[in-house]
Amino acid sequence: MIRRGQPITFRGLAQTAGVSIDFLYRCTEIHRRVEQLRNQQRSHPPQPATQPPDDSPSSVVRTLTAQLAELKRRHRDEVQALRQALETAQSENLELRRRLGPRHTTHPEASWRRSSAVVRPQ
Repeated sequence: MIRRGQPITFRGLAQTAGVSIDFLYRCTEIHRRVEQLRNQQRSHPPQPATQPPDDSPSSVVRTLTAQLAELKRRHRDEVQALRQALETAQSENLELRRRLGPRHTTHPEASWRRSSAVVRPQ
């Protein structure tokens, strides 16, 4: 955007980078950088591009892409860890139920039926 002499805006950057505006606002580092570039453009308006723009992505787009890749990687790792923890907890739960045996296994419906039984006078 800078190389092309375009004004730096959140909407324009989101469209160029292929991300949501909300994403740009939530990432504080990117948000600060966009604000810095906007202020810089206000004090020094962009000069029209004298050479044709090259097809390589700008540093902001590269930064966004790198951060997005890192967020995706962390998300995948976190989901994997949570799935592993869930699997471990479920197997421990099953083992404890087996140790208790069938008479100690309660079902929520069964305990509800016992507590809601109506006592009739005779």
